[in-house]
Amino acid sequence: MAATTTTAASISAGAGGGAGAEDRVLATAQQIVKSLNTPKEVREDMLLIFSSFDNRLSNIKTVMTDQNDALLARLEAAETVIHRWDGGNDSSRHSSSSSGNHRYSSFSLSFDESPEEATEFLSAVDEIISLLEDLSSENKPDMVDRADSALQMAMSQLEDEFRRILIRNTVPLDAERLYGSMRRVSLSFADGDVVEDFENFGLVADGEGSGSGSRRRLFHERGGSIGCDLWVDLINPTAVEDLKEIAERMIRAGYEKECVQVYSTVRRDALDECLTILGVEKLSIEEVQKIDWKSMDEKMKKWIQAVKITVRVLLAGESKLCNEIFTGSESSKEVCFNETTKSCVMQLLNFGEAVAIGRRSSEKLFRILDMYDALANVLQSLEVMVTDSFVLNEAKGVLEALGDAARGTFVEFENNVKNETSKRPTTNGEVHPMIRYVMNYMKLIVDYAATLDSLLEKDELDGLSGNDCSEEMSPLAKRMLKLITSLESNLEEKSKLYEDGGLQYVFLMNNIYYVVQKVKDSELGKLLGDDWVRKRRGQIRQYATGYLRASWSKVLSALRDESMGGSSTGSPSYGQRSNSSSSASKMALKERFRGFNASFEELYRLQTAWKVPDPQLREELRISISEKVIPAYRAFFGRNKSQLEGGRHAGKYIKYTPDDLESYLPDLFEGTQLVIHPKRKST
Repeated sequence: MAATTTTAASISAGAGGGAGAEDRVLATAQQIVKSLNTPKEVREDMLLIFSSFDNRLSNIKTVMTDQNDALLARLEAAETVIHRWDGGNDSSRHSSSSSGNHRYSSFSLSFDESPEEATEFLSAVDEIISLLEDLSSENKPDMVDRADSALQMAMSQLEDEFRRILIRNTVPLDAERLYGSMRRVSLSFADGDVVEDFENFGLVADGEGSGSGSRRRLFHERGGSIGCDLWVDLINPTAVEDLKEIAERMIRAGYEKECVQVYSTVRRDALDECLTILGVEKLSIEEVQKIDWKSMDEKMKKWIQAVKITVRVLLAGESKLCNEIFTGSESSKEVCFNETTKSCVMQLLNFGEAVAIGRRSSEKLFRILDMYDALANVLQSLEVMVTDSFVLNEAKGVLEALGDAARGTFVEFENNVKNETSKRPTTNGEVHPMIRYVMNYMKLIVDYAATLDSLLEKDELDGLSGNDCSEEMSPLAKRMLKLITSLESNLEEKSKLYEDGGLQYVFLMNNIYYVVQKVKDSELGKLLGDDWVRKRRGQIRQYATGYLRASWSKVLSALRDESMGGSSTGSPSYGQRSNSSSSASKMALKERFRGFNASFEELYRLQTAWKVPDPQLREELRISISEKVIPAYRAFFGRNKSQLEGGRHAGKYIKYTPDDLESYLPDLFEGTQLVIHPKRKST
């Protein structure tokens, strides 16, 4: 009682100060009463003691009672609204039913269907939260318990409504519209070339090809790109404000964790469904390894598009949604976004990892590069939006693994080209299927020059020297040069499989010409340079000279006069008798015609079956033959035909005029074997 008496004395000391002093006295007394942590009966005794000191304190009990009644009235009003919506409150259901208000007979809080009632409910929640804040300085445990109970009930209703609004207003992903909005990029084709698969060359992925008869077109389609203006609504925009209102109340009431959990669960399932719509399945690494290449190629294409859409559209939209709904809580924004998006991002990354560690095959290179580019292009956006270090580290790890897989696959392709040792030459000397495949493959590789330059930059390059290589060349250019150098060496070895020397040169001409055309007509030309092209053209001319020498020397030898046994002094001449012999015997002349005819007919039979696919090269080769052979035969024919004409069976020997021979040349190198059937000339 000593403390109370002292306090009372202090109150009494301020008794003479008028109205202002009276207010201060009442305020002090009220504060003392609030601070009393004693039973109700004791508090009432204390109030009586205070009032005995001064008649101005005689109404303090009335004031305190009025304030308490006001708090209680606020609580009861808010409780009435909250209980009205409580579907689990039997008394409220009974009360509502008996009063005829059937819309409250069971819980049906709906922000979109009953906006006025929803506003009333939120106001009641605000009142409860405000009341609890006021009661924090009061010693009214019973009232606090009632307010807490009402708030808990309200939060349960808001949590359910929050979930319902999220689910009901989720907008299904329109994948077709998204794909239609994506900017398409060029398709890379092999210019219509039909190429054979090489199982022994290592260029056929698992399940592809069944031997030399397996043929297909080598092509690769690169996916579209997404513009910055592409946007979709993930939630009906009209529902965002309601979600925001609910989130604000739940966070203020201390139910942030529950709010975040509901949001993350619903939106996580929605994003997982978006991946399903985009064609991305949940597959384990073991399941991915078992997929055949044709199916895998389709899944990789869908993954590439899904990565672009997920980050550029879905995650960007999800970030915007979190910012709009959780405006008052940065931590809620961050946690909601990370928890919502983690599942779908990890699903994409898991597939990327499975591809990266899978069995390497040359045909997978372009898809792996597409996957690498797709992930690399969205990584910066991912880093801006996602703050989960685990997810970001996983993304960087998968990107690095895809880069390693691309680099390793490229090196494997190089080794396949270098070590390809098939002993099955083309029957007619045309372009080898390996050359077609490799050159078209290289044309596609150039589409990824920037990516491969960065991936190959640190690799050591051995076995490349000479005038073709320079320090200024990019890493990819050096690798392309090394590949073509391996091809050229390979071709030299394959040409030796032909017994006919002329066919060896035709084979080399066809293949090197094909390589040059592919380089010249593509970005390879920029990588390798004009000097490289000029040198190879000179090489083709050398092969043409070698062909003429190997194929036509025997034919031309029959037209030389020394073949009749003339003097070996001086230079040989066509169509002129040597000075050491005044004339050749008719028999020897007949043998010369006979030998020429037989040689020409044999060459015609063989070389009509040979194939020079390129029209320009084919025509140039025919012209070189014509310039070499026809003038020599024309001179020989003009000089000697008179000696046999008029003789017996002259037509057996003089079977062709120079014009006849020239008319046969266009049949050469068409790939269809023909035989000459000349008309017999009468004697």
